[in-house]
Amino acid sequence: MRRLGVTLALLAALAPLAACTVNPATGEQSFTGFMPESEEIRVGAQEHPKILREFGGAYDNPALADYARHVGERLARVSETPNLRYTFTILNDDKVNAFALPGGYVYITRGLLALADNEAEMAGVLAHEIGHVVARHTAQRYSQAMAANIGLTLLGVLGQAAGAPGTVGDLAQFGAAAALQSYSREQEMEADMLAVRYMTRVGYGPGAMNSFFRKMEAQAGLEAALSGQPDPEARYGIMSTHPRTAQRIEQAIALARVNAVASPHYERDAFLARIEGMTYGDDPRQGIRRGREFIHPELRFRFVVPPGFALFNSPRQVVARGPEKSLIVFDMEAEGKARSVGALTSYIAHDWGRRFALREVEPIAVNGLDGATGHARIQTRSGVMDLRLVAIRGEAGRIHRLIFLTPPRLTESLRAELQRTTYSFRVLSPAEAAGVKPLRVALATVKPGDTVESLAARMPFAEYRVERFEVLNGLSRNQKLVPGVKLKTVVQ
Repeated sequence: MRRLGVTLALLAALAPLAACTVNPATGEQSFTGFMPESEEIRVGAQEHPKILREFGGAYDNPALADYARHVGERLARVSETPNLRYTFTILNDDKVNAFALPGGYVYITRGLLALADNEAEMAGVLAHEIGHVVARHTAQRYSQAMAANIGLTLLGVLGQAAGAPGTVGDLAQFGAAAALQSYSREQEMEADMLAVRYMTRVGYGPGAMNSFFRKMEAQAGLEAALSGQPDPEARYGIMSTHPRTAQRIEQAIALARVNAVASPHYERDAFLARIEGMTYGDDPRQGIRRGREFIHPELRFRFVVPPGFALFNSPRQVVARGPEKSLIVFDMEAEGKARSVGALTSYIAHDWGRRFALREVEPIAVNGLDGATGHARIQTRSGVMDLRLVAIRGEAGRIHRLIFLTPPRLTESLRAELQRTTYSFRVLSPAEAAGVKPLRVALATVKPGDTVESLAARMPFAEYRVERFEVLNGLSRNQKLVPGVKLKTVVQ
């Protein structure tokens, strides 16, 4: 009887499944029964501060923020939800990314702005994200997930009552979770179609969506080359969260059934003037990568990773990916807890590394700083790996942490280089820290005789200068430059 009562309760919970509505933007029926519009606004407001923390906060450039907000609001006003209070934010993140939360929270990164070439390309991205909001795609995904969970729970109860094994529901739930991880192809098409609609209503050429897509493809290829890995960190950026093809964008333009814009505006000069001087790459407040070196001028430390390792930076940790899934992860213990830590050997053995049964835990000295280390062999999602933990007590009682993961067959050959990484950690002097400056976007006017190679040679990169310059400006190999045209470059 108890099982029957649970079943009846679950059947009652399925009643909202009938609550399908017609979306005014798409004209299609959609199931959003588990997230009404009022809940979308609440969820967006609740999650907004978390997004800011995760992505380095809002980029501190009020004029640029106002510019993006003005363009976004013009697009929102011609959408089917003009009365929704939209919030447009430029995130202080160098990765090329854009996304939206329910309730009208739209985000683009400064890395995306650096890649764009004109206002129309930026508008295409903003319009696409507005399309996701208007079509209520997050509400659809959430409601479908809730329905799947209720249905799978019901399946488990009924199945067990009929003698079916309990793992049936677990397997189905795994498949449902995997299917709901990203927007569906239909939702992406709807967002593109709506983006075309909104862009044309304010006079932008929708072809800018295609030109920016080609830039994103080129950027993804460059990041793969820079990382030295076929599946780089970029897989977590806009190309993975918004899987598209040029053909699908053209299809969306056709489906939008809009009249061609007689004199589309792109506003290239205005856009480039706005992003000139913008931080490019890492923000010093989150640490800066210089090749294989990581420098944090505010916290005043630096270290160097081995050859063959590619650095990736985020507000919470630094990751270096090496051969055969070798990994170095750097982070810091929470400030409050770090002040209460006593002996570092006890800290890594019984606190930070307590799950790993570390062997040979011992104190070490790293350039005048107290440290400790220990190692273990562990099972990971990548298979059996050798683990080494290193903790170093820095200035103001901070505890800096390094995790080294290597496949056993490479541990010995990488041992010396990984030790060099540990002992490369040192405190920066105030003068050294003050001398660390971010890279910035600059504009260069092409002069007669200038080439891609000659302009790229001025950029402060150790490798892939030509490729970086081409991607930054949407240029193809051996393309002739036109004197008088402004192009983006990077300066220190």
